[in-house]
Amino acid sequence: MTKQELLNIKLPEYREDVRTEAKREWDSIAKPLDGLGDFEAMVCDIAAMQGFVCPNVENRVLLVYCADNGVVKEGVSQSTQEITAQVATSLGRGVSSASILAESVKVKVIPVDIGINSDDEIFGVLNRKVAKGTKSFIEAPAMNEEETIQAISTGIELVKELANERTGLIATGEMGIGNTTTATAVLCALLCLDSDTVTGRGAGLDDLGLNRKRMVIREGIARYQKQFDLTSTEAERAFEILRCLGGLDIAAMCGTFIGGALYGIPIVIDGVISSCAAILAEKLLPGCSRYMLASHAGRESGNNIALEALGKKPYINGNMALGEGTGALMLIPLIDSALHFYKEGTRFSACGIDNYERFN
Repeated sequence: MTKQELLNIKLPEYREDVRTEAKREWDSIAKPLDGLGDFEAMVCDIAAMQGFVCPNVENRVLLVYCADNGVVKEGVSQSTQEITAQVATSLGRGVSSASILAESVKVKVIPVDIGINSDDEIFGVLNRKVAKGTKSFIEAPAMNEEETIQAISTGIELVKELANERTGLIATGEMGIGNTTTATAVLCALLCLDSDTVTGRGAGLDDLGLNRKRMVIREGIARYQKQFDLTSTEAERAFEILRCLGGLDIAAMCGTFIGGALYGIPIVIDGVISSCAAILAEKLLPGCSRYMLASHAGRESGNNIALEALGKKPYINGNMALGEGTGALMLIPLIDSALHFYKEGTRFSACGIDNYERFN
């Protein structure tokens, strides 16, 4: 795929008619209108995404993209780059945080090596490596055009493969030391935000480390700002921001969100890295956001800013900052509960009671 082919992708028509019919189904249940509030809307959204009034999310997957980031050399993290491969190994063995949580909500975890800085094949980890990490964006653009396209294409292709396996829902996750730095830089460049106010502590920086991280992000954005300003369209600008400041994990997740829109699969946003990728997908191909579900608010302030820009409201607060897609996994039981009630709830017709009538 070329960049122009990517930007010229045509998304299928969103099934607003299915959403309307799903809302009628909710109104037939013997309860006050809109009694489950946002969760009624969520089920209607899922129905429209899948194209079925009675949606099914029993077959669900967590994609965890693992990649290293060259910007780590600038002192933006308290952890060293080797941690990425170590956590990926835990994911492959099924003993990581996300793996344990996924067991309880019956989600298959697929860890993906999209850019770990290692030549090793990691057991249980899908090898789709584009490069052994990115460059430090202080020194050079993080990725070249070919790497960026390959990572996005990988995300799209994985969704296609999962669609062929009748997957009903995909949660997004990531693992990569330094990726709150890349995500914050991308997010602030995309939305023209003051990076000093958005930059968080990531996995746990002290004040000195936080100030260093703020400086690196500020300098990185400034380095490429003229280049961003010279782009001809919003989509071109988003692509350049991703290429210059982003990471391979963000690019692959961006492709996953695009794939969700192409193949009619709801994609669950996790934290700030995931929501950053979601905005990129929407900027590259407007309409992708209709196939996204926001899971939780998260601890990084940038996540809520990103969700607001997408017009999304998280279903969970929780103050989480665990990563690996764990916040997205926490939404699954709520989806299951709402869908069960939608399908099994007693109808007015079974009670011999007239439906409530809508007046707006």
